[in-house]
Amino acid sequence: MPDLSTTSASIPSDVIELQEKFIASPLKNQLQLLPQLIEKGLPGIEVLTAWLQEQRGTTPTIVVGAVYQAIYQSEFPAGRAYLDREFPTGIVPLVSSIGVDYTQLQQLLAQQNFQAADKLTNEKLCELAGKDAVQRKWIYFTEVEQLPALDLHTIDTLWLAHSGGKFGFSVQSEMWMGMNKNWDKFWPKIGWKEGNNWTRYPGAFTWDLTAPRGHLPLSNQLRGVRVISALLSHPAWEKVTN
Repeated sequence: MPDLSTTSASIPSDVIELQEKFIASPLKNQLQLLPQLIEKGLPGIEVLTAWLQEQRGTTPTIVVGAVYQAIYQSEFPAGRAYLDREFPTGIVPLVSSIGVDYTQLQQLLAQQNFQAADKLTNEKLCELAGKDAVQRKWIYFTEVEQLPALDLHTIDTLWLAHSGGKFGFSVQSEMWMGMNKNWDKFWPKIGWKEGNNWTRYPGAFTWDLTAPRGHLPLSNQLRGVRVISALLSHPAWEKVTN
Protein backbone atom coordinates (compact mmCIF):
# COMPACT_ATOMS: atom_id res chain seq x y z
CA MET A 1 0.00 0.00 0.00
CA PRO A 2 1.52 3.34 -1.00
CA ASP A 3 2.29 6.04 1.53
CA LEU A 4 -0.08 8.87 0.69
CA SER A 5 1.27 11.38 3.17
CA THR A 6 3.36 13.02 0.43
CA THR A 7 2.83 13.46 -3.26
CA SER A 8 4.58 11.12 -5.65
CA ALA A 9 7.38 12.31 -7.95
CA SER A 10 5.62 10.51 -10.80
CA ILE A 11 2.44 12.60 -10.65
CA PRO A 12 1.42 13.55 -14.22
CA SER A 13 1.98 17.13 -15.32
CA ASP A 14 -1.75 17.86 -15.72
CA VAL A 15 -2.33 16.77 -12.11
CA ILE A 16 0.58 18.93 -10.93
CA GLU A 17 -1.01 21.87 -12.75
CA LEU A 18 -4.30 21.19 -10.96
CA GLN A 19 -2.44 20.87 -7.67
CA GLU A 20 -0.82 24.29 -8.13
CA LYS A 21 -4.17 25.86 -8.99
CA PHE A 22 -5.82 24.21 -6.00
CA ILE A 23 -3.19 25.43 -3.54
CA ALA A 24 -3.22 28.99 -4.89
CA SER A 25 -7.00 29.34 -5.20
CA PRO A 26 -9.50 30.88 -2.78
CA LEU A 27 -11.99 28.63 -0.98
CA LYS A 28 -14.76 28.78 -3.58
CA ASN A 29 -12.40 27.86 -6.42
CA GLN A 30 -10.84 25.06 -4.38
CA LEU A 31 -14.28 23.48 -4.01
CA GLN A 32 -14.73 23.71 -7.78
CA LEU A 33 -11.32 22.16 -8.47
CA LEU A 34 -11.82 19.29 -6.03
CA PRO A 35 -13.93 17.08 -8.38
CA GLN A 36 -11.31 17.54 -11.11
CA LEU A 37 -8.60 16.19 -8.83
CA ILE A 38 -10.79 13.23 -7.84
CA GLU A 39 -11.35 12.44 -11.52
CA LYS A 40 -7.57 12.03 -11.92
CA GLY A 41 -7.68 8.85 -9.82
CA LEU A 42 -4.88 7.88 -7.47
CA PRO A 43 -2.56 10.78 -8.46
CA GLY A 44 -5.35 13.20 -7.55
CA ILE A 45 -5.89 11.42 -4.23
CA GLU A 46 -2.15 11.70 -3.54
CA VAL A 47 -2.32 15.46 -4.09
CA LEU A 48 -5.30 15.78 -1.75
CA THR A 49 -3.79 13.65 1.02
CA ALA A 50 -0.59 15.70 0.87
CA TRP A 51 -2.62 18.92 1.12
CA LEU A 52 -4.71 17.50 3.97
CA GLN A 53 -1.55 16.53 5.82
CA GLU A 54 -0.42 20.16 5.68
CA GLN A 55 -3.68 21.27 7.31
CA ARG A 56 -3.13 19.22 10.47
CA GLY A 57 -3.46 21.32 13.60
CA THR A 58 -5.41 24.09 11.87
CA THR A 59 -9.08 24.92 12.38
CA PRO A 60 -11.08 22.74 9.97
CA THR A 61 -12.55 24.71 7.08
CA ILE A 62 -15.24 23.76 4.59
CA VAL A 63 -12.52 22.81 2.09
CA VAL A 64 -10.73 20.59 4.62
CA GLY A 65 -14.02 18.82 5.26
CA ALA A 66 -14.73 18.47 1.55
CA VAL A 67 -11.27 17.02 0.89
CA TYR A 68 -11.68 14.56 3.76
CA GLN A 69 -15.08 13.52 2.37
CA ALA A 70 -13.69 13.12 -1.14
CA ILE A 71 -10.91 10.82 0.06
CA TYR A 72 -13.29 8.96 2.39
CA GLN A 73 -15.71 8.24 -0.45
CA SER A 74 -13.09 7.46 -3.09
CA GLU A 75 -12.67 3.96 -4.50
CA PHE A 76 -9.00 3.76 -3.49
CA PRO A 77 -8.32 1.68 -0.34
CA ALA A 78 -5.01 3.51 0.18
CA GLY A 79 -6.86 6.78 0.61
CA ARG A 80 -9.18 5.36 3.25
CA ALA A 81 -6.22 3.68 4.98
CA TYR A 82 -4.47 7.07 5.10
CA LEU A 83 -7.48 8.64 6.82
CA ASP A 84 -7.75 5.77 9.30
CA ARG A 85 -4.08 6.15 10.15
CA GLU A 86 -3.71 9.93 10.24
CA PHE A 87 -7.24 11.04 11.21
CA PRO A 88 -8.75 8.12 13.18
CA THR A 89 -11.48 10.33 14.70
CA GLY A 90 -11.92 12.56 11.65
CA ILE A 91 -10.67 16.05 10.84
CA VAL A 92 -12.82 17.85 13.42
CA PRO A 93 -11.46 17.82 17.00
CA LEU A 94 -14.16 16.08 19.05
CA VAL A 95 -13.87 18.41 22.04
CA SER A 96 -16.46 18.66 24.80
CA SER A 97 -16.58 20.73 27.97
CA ILE A 98 -18.49 17.99 29.82
CA GLY A 99 -17.07 14.81 28.30
CA VAL A 100 -19.71 14.07 25.65
CA ASP A 101 -18.50 11.60 23.00
CA TYR A 102 -19.07 12.73 19.39
CA THR A 103 -17.28 9.84 17.67
CA GLN A 104 -20.45 8.21 16.35
CA LEU A 105 -21.79 11.53 15.09
CA GLN A 106 -18.57 12.07 13.16
CA GLN A 107 -18.84 8.60 11.65
CA LEU A 108 -22.46 9.03 10.57
CA LEU A 109 -21.74 12.39 8.96
CA ALA A 110 -18.65 11.05 7.18
CA GLN A 111 -20.90 8.30 5.79
CA GLN A 112 -23.39 11.01 4.73
CA ASN A 113 -26.07 9.27 6.80
CA PHE A 114 -27.75 12.57 7.55
CA GLN A 115 -31.01 11.17 8.91
CA ALA A 116 -29.26 9.08 11.56
CA ALA A 117 -26.89 11.97 12.28
CA ASP A 118 -29.83 14.31 12.80
CA LYS A 119 -31.42 11.93 15.29
CA LEU A 120 -28.11 11.54 17.13
CA THR A 121 -27.61 15.32 17.16
CA ASN A 122 -30.89 15.67 19.02
CA GLU A 123 -29.74 13.01 21.50
CA LYS A 124 -26.48 14.88 22.05
CA LEU A 125 -28.34 18.14 22.67
CA CYS A 126 -30.40 16.33 25.30
CA GLU A 127 -27.22 14.94 26.84
CA LEU A 128 -25.82 18.46 27.02
CA ALA A 129 -29.02 19.74 28.61
CA GLY A 130 -28.95 17.15 31.42
CA LYS A 131 -30.52 13.92 32.63
CA ASP A 132 -34.09 15.28 32.62
CA ALA A 133 -33.80 16.17 28.93
CA VAL A 134 -32.27 12.76 28.21
CA GLN A 135 -35.28 11.09 29.86
CA ARG A 136 -37.88 13.13 27.99
CA LYS A 137 -35.83 12.95 24.75
CA TRP A 138 -36.16 16.64 23.92
CA ILE A 139 -35.09 19.95 25.40
CA TYR A 140 -36.99 22.95 26.75
CA PHE A 141 -36.26 26.34 25.23
CA THR A 142 -35.21 27.47 28.72
CA GLU A 143 -32.41 24.88 28.67
CA VAL A 144 -30.90 26.03 25.39
CA GLU A 145 -29.01 29.04 26.74
CA GLN A 146 -27.12 26.78 29.15
CA LEU A 147 -25.83 24.48 26.39
CA PRO A 148 -22.02 24.80 26.35
CA ALA A 149 -20.73 26.81 23.39
CA LEU A 150 -17.70 24.53 22.98
CA ASP A 151 -19.90 21.50 22.39
CA LEU A 152 -22.26 23.37 20.08
CA HIS A 153 -19.22 24.40 18.03
CA THR A 154 -18.09 20.76 17.82
CA ILE A 155 -21.53 19.60 16.63
CA ASP A 156 -21.83 22.50 14.20
CA THR A 157 -18.32 22.08 12.77
CA LEU A 158 -19.01 18.39 12.15
CA TRP A 159 -22.13 19.25 10.16
CA LEU A 160 -20.34 22.00 8.25
CA ALA A 161 -17.28 19.89 7.45
CA HIS A 162 -19.25 16.93 6.12
CA SER A 163 -21.80 18.89 4.10
CA GLY A 164 -19.54 21.32 2.28
CA GLY A 165 -20.82 24.10 4.52
CA LYS A 166 -24.44 23.48 3.56
CA PHE A 167 -25.80 22.20 6.88
CA GLY A 168 -25.33 23.32 10.48
CA PHE A 169 -26.90 25.42 13.22
CA SER A 170 -24.61 28.34 12.40
CA VAL A 171 -25.80 28.23 8.77
CA GLN A 172 -29.42 28.33 9.92
CA SER A 173 -28.65 31.13 12.38
CA GLU A 174 -26.93 33.22 9.70
CA MET A 175 -29.86 32.77 7.31
CA TRP A 176 -32.48 33.51 9.97
CA MET A 177 -30.68 36.61 11.20
CA GLY A 178 -30.24 37.75 7.58
CA MET A 179 -34.02 37.57 7.18
CA ASN A 180 -34.52 39.68 10.31
CA LYS A 181 -35.81 36.59 12.13
CA ASN A 182 -38.78 36.35 9.79
CA TRP A 183 -40.08 32.79 10.17
CA ASP A 184 -42.46 33.11 7.20
CA LYS A 185 -39.45 33.65 4.94
CA PHE A 186 -37.12 31.28 6.77
CA TRP A 187 -39.22 28.08 6.81
CA PRO A 188 -39.69 27.77 3.02
CA LYS A 189 -36.13 28.92 2.33
CA ILE A 190 -34.70 25.91 4.19
CA GLY A 191 -37.38 23.52 2.95
CA TRP A 192 -39.35 23.03 6.15
CA LYS A 193 -42.60 24.50 4.80
CA GLU A 194 -44.25 24.97 1.41
CA GLY A 195 -47.19 27.32 1.29
CA ASN A 196 -49.34 26.47 4.29
CA ASN A 197 -48.03 22.91 4.51
CA TRP A 198 -45.28 21.86 6.90
CA THR A 199 -42.76 19.33 5.64
CA ARG A 200 -43.70 15.98 7.16
CA TYR A 201 -41.12 14.08 9.19
CA PRO A 202 -39.28 11.99 8.19
CA GLY A 203 -40.28 11.06 4.67
CA ALA A 204 -40.76 14.51 3.18
CA PHE A 205 -37.42 15.85 4.40
CA THR A 206 -34.38 15.56 2.13
CA TRP A 207 -31.62 13.52 3.73
CA ASP A 208 -28.82 14.25 1.27
CA LEU A 209 -26.87 17.15 -0.22
CA THR A 210 -29.58 17.96 -2.76
CA ALA A 211 -31.48 19.59 0.14
CA PRO A 212 -31.71 23.39 0.38
CA ARG A 213 -28.99 25.21 2.30
CA GLY A 214 -29.77 25.11 6.02
CA HIS A 215 -32.20 22.17 5.68
CA LEU A 216 -30.38 20.20 8.38
CA PRO A 217 -30.13 19.60 11.24
CA LEU A 218 -33.83 19.91 11.95
CA SER A 219 -33.61 18.40 15.40
CA ASN A 220 -35.85 20.77 17.37
CA GLN A 221 -38.14 22.17 14.70
CA LEU A 222 -40.75 19.61 15.71
CA ARG A 223 -40.91 20.97 19.28
CA GLY A 224 -42.04 24.46 18.37
CA VAL A 225 -40.55 27.80 17.46
CA ARG A 226 -39.27 28.74 20.93
CA VAL A 227 -36.65 25.98 21.00
CA ILE A 228 -35.28 26.66 17.52
CA SER A 229 -35.39 30.41 18.18
CA ALA A 230 -33.35 29.98 21.36
CA LEU A 231 -30.91 27.66 19.58
CA LEU A 232 -30.33 29.97 16.62
CA SER A 233 -29.90 32.91 19.02
CA HIS A 234 -27.31 31.11 21.14
CA PRO A 235 -24.17 33.20 21.84
CA ALA A 236 -22.07 30.41 20.31
CA TRP A 237 -22.91 31.55 16.80
CA GLU A 238 -21.67 35.09 17.37
CA LYS A 239 -18.13 33.72 17.25
CA VAL A 240 -18.52 31.29 14.37
CA THR A 241 -16.42 32.06 11.31
CA ASN A 242 -16.29 29.75 8.30
